[in-house]
Amino acid sequence: MWFEDTHAELRMQEDRYTRLNTYARRKATGLQPYEVNMIGTELQCMKLKERHRLKEEPVYRSFLFGGSIIVKPINIACYTEFAANLALFEAETAQIFGVSLSLILINLAAIMERADENLLPSVYKEVSEAFNAGPSDLGYLTFIRNFVQGLSSPLAGILVINYDRPTILAMGTFCWALSTAAVGVCHDFLQVAFWRAINGFGLAIVIPALQSFIADSYKDGVRGTGFGLLSLIGNLGGIGGGVLATVMAGKQFWGIQGWRCAFILMAALSALIGFLVLLYVVDPRKRFPITHAASESSDRDDSYKGSTSLSSIWMDSWAATKAVIKVKTFQIIVLQGIIGSLPWTAMVFFTMWFELIGFDNNTSATLLSLFAIGCAIGSFIGGSIADQLSQVYPHSARVMCAQFSAFMGIPFSWFLLKVIPQSVSSFLTFSVTLFIMGLTISWNGAAANAPMFAEVVPVKHRTMIYAFDRAFEGSFSSIAAPLVGILSEKMFGYNSKSVDSLKGSSPEALALSKGLLSMMVVPFGLCCLCYTPLYYIFKRDRENARMLAVKEEEMM
Repeated sequence: MWFEDTHAELRMQEDRYTRLNTYARRKATGLQPYEVNMIGTELQCMKLKERHRLKEEPVYRSFLFGGSIIVKPINIACYTEFAANLALFEAETAQIFGVSLSLILINLAAIMERADENLLPSVYKEVSEAFNAGPSDLGYLTFIRNFVQGLSSPLAGILVINYDRPTILAMGTFCWALSTAAVGVCHDFLQVAFWRAINGFGLAIVIPALQSFIADSYKDGVRGTGFGLLSLIGNLGGIGGGVLATVMAGKQFWGIQGWRCAFILMAALSALIGFLVLLYVVDPRKRFPITHAASESSDRDDSYKGSTSLSSIWMDSWAATKAVIKVKTFQIIVLQGIIGSLPWTAMVFFTMWFELIGFDNNTSATLLSLFAIGCAIGSFIGGSIADQLSQVYPHSARVMCAQFSAFMGIPFSWFLLKVIPQSVSSFLTFSVTLFIMGLTISWNGAAANAPMFAEVVPVKHRTMIYAFDRAFEGSFSSIAAPLVGILSEKMFGYNSKSVDSLKGSSPEALALSKGLLSMMVVPFGLCCLCYTPLYYIFKRDRENARMLAVKEEEMM
C-alpha cells in the first residue's frame, strides 16, 4: 500500500518529500502526483495540528484506491485539499489520442489568438475603402492595439497570483472575442480604434499566460521544441485567419460585407474556445501543489474568506516585478525585442502591398500563407535545433541561433522589397522568397527568448517575466506600423486617392515597399548585435536562478 496510516512513519518521510522538487519526487518514488500530494497534505495538517492552528473537529471520510477502502480521520481543511488533488489528478489524465486535453485546448487558444491578430491586416484594403483611411490611419489601428496590449501585459502577471491560468486565458479570450465582433459591426473609424484597444487588452492577458503555461509543461532540454510547436500551431491559426478574412473580404453574405462576416465568425469561434479552456484546462502548477492551501488557510485563521487582500496582491506583484526587471538577461532580450519587433509589426502591410502590386485577394492570401507556413515550420525547426545544440553548448547555443535568424532578415528583406520586380508575373519568385524567408527569420522566440526567460527566473515568476517582455516590446514596437505609413506617404509619395480598387497601383506599391524596407533592414541588423552580451550574461543569470531554486527548496 502506498500510504502508511501512522503519523510516525509520515514524519520519517517528511524530509524526503518536501526537499525534492516535484519531478524528482515522482521519479524517485514512483508515486502518482496526486499520491505525493496526499502525503504532503497530511504532513501539513500534522504540523498545523501540533501548533493548534486547526480548530475543526475531525470527520471521517472513505476513499477508494485500487479496490481497497481506507477509512481514516481527516481534518476538514485537509479533506478539502485531498478532494481537490484527486479531482486535479482525474482532470490531468484526460487525454485525446494520447495527448493531454489541456495542451490541446491551449494550442487551440493559440490558434485563435494568432488568427485574431491577422484578421485586420488581411483586410486593410477593404477597411481603407470602407472608412476612407490611408496607410498611416491603418497603422494607427495596429499601434493602438499593440500599445494597449503592451501597457496591459503586466496585468497578466498580477492576475496569475490570485487566479489559475485557465481562468485568465478564458477572460482574455472572451474580451478579444467581444472586441472582434464589435469591429465587424462598426460604421465609424473611431469606433474601430476603440474596439482595437479593447482587443489589445484581451491579448495582453492571454499571451503571457500561454507562454508561462508552455514553459511549465516542458523541461529545460525540450522547452525550445515546446515553444516551437506552440508557434507552429499558432501560425496555422494565423494562416487560417488571414486566408479566411482575405477570401471573404471581396464577397458579400446576406447583404453584409465579407470582411465584417469574417470578424463576427472569428469572434464566435474564439468565444467557444475560451469556454472550453475554462471548463477543461488544468494549470500545470496545480498538478503538483505542495500543501499550499492548507498552510494558507491556517495562517489567515478565521479571518480568511477565500481571497487574498488587495495590499497582499500588490506587494507580491511589486516583489515579482523587481525580481524580474533586475535580471540582466531579461533587460537585454527586451532591448533586442523592442528593436527586433519593429520589422514584424511593419509586415502587417504585406497584404496591402501585394494587392497594390495587382494581385487579387486569393493570390495575396496564398503569398501570405506561404510566408506564414515558412514561419510556422521555421519556429519549430529553430526551437528543435537550439534544444539539440544546447546539449553541447548550454550557455551559448540559443544565442547563436537567435543571431543567425535575426541576421537572415537583412538579405531577405532587401531581396523581397528591392530586387524582385513588383509585378504579378513575379508570383513564383515572391512565393519561394517568402517561404524561405519565413523558414529562417522566425527562430528567435522559440529557440532563444522564451526558453531563456524560463531559465533565469523562479517558476513562480514566469508569467510575470513574459508579461513584462510583452509590455516593453509591444509598447515600443507598436510605432512601426504608423511609421511605415508616414514614411510611405510623406517621404515616398504614397497617395491613397490614386489607388485603383481592382487593379492596384504600381507607384503606391513602390512607395509602400520603400517604407517597409526602411523599417525592416536596420532593425534586423541592430537586433542581431543586441544579442551579443548574452554570451556572458545568460550563464550567470541561469546559475543564479538555479541557486535560488535550491535555496527555496531547502526552506520548505
